[in-house]
Amino acid sequence: MGKLRVARLEEAFKQEISDIIQHEMKDPRIGFVSVTRVALSGDLHHVTAYVSILGDEEAKKSTLVGLARATGFLRSELSRRIRLRYTPELTFKLDESIAYSIELTSFIDRLREGAEYDDIPSSRDKNRSSENN
Repeated sequence: MGKLRVARLEEAFKQEISDIIQHEMKDPRIGFVSVTRVALSGDLHHVTAYVSILGDEEAKKSTLVGLARATGFLRSELSRRIRLRYTPELTFKLDESIAYSIELTSFIDRLREGAEYDDIPSSRDKNRSSENN
């Protein structure tokens, strides 16, 4: 299977899964979901959709349960929208990369604020104290 074809199919699955979740699904357990990326197996029989979910841990768990329960519906919709010989099995995994990047950015911002107020000793200050001794 060509890498270019797999990449195009992954992008198509990502767009269609996002569209179905946003516009077709009516499950109240499913909160605000963003499909961040899709991994398609080489034989095109398995699709793993990585999702980012807004909310606390309980909202994330209930949304993942709702998505898992809706895989049959999602597969049938995907088979109508994307023409393949086989409609792949669909699994969802939580993607924590966005939350991690927000946390990391917040940490860097706190470090910068601390450096502005000289709360964090710089290497220059350490050198001065060692020279004085």
